[in-house]
Amino acid sequence: MGVAALVTIDTELSAGQQARGLSVDDNLRQSVLGETATGAFGIGWQMDRFDRHGVRGVFFVDPMPGLVHGPQIVARMIEPILARGHEVQLHIHSEWLEWAKDSPVEGRRGRNIGDFSLPDQIALIGWARDALVQAGAPAPIAFRAGNFGADDRTLAALEALGLGWDSSFNPDYAGRGCGISLPSQAADPVAVGSIVEIPVSGIEDRPGHFRPAQICALSAREMSAALDHACRSDAPLFMIVTHSFEMLSRDRRRPNRMVMRRLESLCRHIAREARIESHGFATLAKPQGPRASSPRLGPSRVRTALRMAEQVIGTWRYERRLRPV
Repeated sequence: MGVAALVTIDTELSAGQQARGLSVDDNLRQSVLGETATGAFGIGWQMDRFDRHGVRGVFFVDPMPGLVHGPQIVARMIEPILARGHEVQLHIHSEWLEWAKDSPVEGRRGRNIGDFSLPDQIALIGWARDALVQAGAPAPIAFRAGNFGADDRTLAALEALGLGWDSSFNPDYAGRGCGISLPSQAADPVAVGSIVEIPVSGIEDRPGHFRPAQICALSAREMSAALDHACRSDAPLFMIVTHSFEMLSRDRRRPNRMVMRRLESLCRHIAREARIESHGFATLAKPQGPRASSPRLGPSRVRTALRMAEQVIGTWRYERRLRPV
């Protein structure tokens, strides 16, 4: 059997830009569509690359801005994804409760879903699920917490609501927001009650240090090496993370060509490697019984040094503020 590669895109408006007074239309253009003066590099650009290489994108869409701006903003986020045949699943950033007109939890607030009681988590996730469906998405079967800020109660809430999959456990966030009770070395899908938890994949970039398989975090060389290692180790799955805005500079004013090249490289690698199969949750088989966790790719001073050098150059080229002409 091959390695199931899931390329997941957290698709969300910026709560920070909302707090700074950015209009909802501009927030959508920046954070989801990735529009800049030189072109659009958000979800449309990403789907172009996925389609070119036969990769299925899994878009974890946050409908919580609908509490503030109405249901139409949720429809505007998901319509381009559904039109291209990619997958929409459920994401939540509970920071949006700060501006909610009508709150599913009677005005209670928290940065992360894990900050809420079990009944409140059921209410919030249930509202968000229904908001996606009312906007035109198929009923979601998978969930990821914003900021990876879930806890064990989140899994209980998902079970109560009938969702089958979660991907909120990121070892990079363990102990600092992510409160799901899994060991830091957990790498493969694991059943927690009726929920299958799929940890974010990654590597050791130095002894004992986890670095997640996120497009902005690993070089193309590291990502390819990690995927090849997963194939050699007979790992069942490799979970990759990016964001709708991740192809842009941090101020979201121009494309970050270094990160864009990494996504292109990832798609090419998945397409040409026969042992890797692109999947969404809808086509993913649930694990059959417990198994020993697959080992992560170990550290390489050369790979780490090359990525650090690339990051320095990329930061200088794409993140420094340019003077207006």
